Amino acid sequence: MPLVVLIVWLLAASVGVYLLYLWLRGGGLRQQATKVTRFPMALIFSHPLLAVTGLGLWLAFMLTGVSAYAWGSFGALCLVAFLGFVMFTRWLGGGRHARGAENRFPLVAVGLHGLAGVSTFVLVLLTAAELTR
Repeated sequence: MPLVVLIVWLLAASVGVYLLYLWLRGGGLRQQATKVTRFPMALIFSHPLLAVTGLGLWLAFMLTGVSAYAWGSFGALCLVAFLGFVMFTRWLGGGRHARGAENRFPLVAVGLHGLAGVSTFVLVLLTAAELTR
């Protein structure tokens, strides 16, 4: 199961990097000053930073078998999921900032990233819970 989690997590990360690339290429950083984007810089960069932290903890769990790393990974994923949900709801709503770089996100990429993220969250929880039985 830990290897399946790693594969699904890397899928989510790959699509997430693609979405970040689209946002940056579309001028997301330049739009911060004019408030055109719905994604504040802290939100845009804390989501992947926490995800990489959780992935590092998961790798530590895979290498050592220490369940505390698996639970730490799940804790990081809780924050990642919350921030991802915030970005998703901001992406769905049009509002006054409807011209942001995030409007160019392909629906398939957003859906795949979300599906892989939720799958990772559930699989990490199930694996960590199984360890403490």
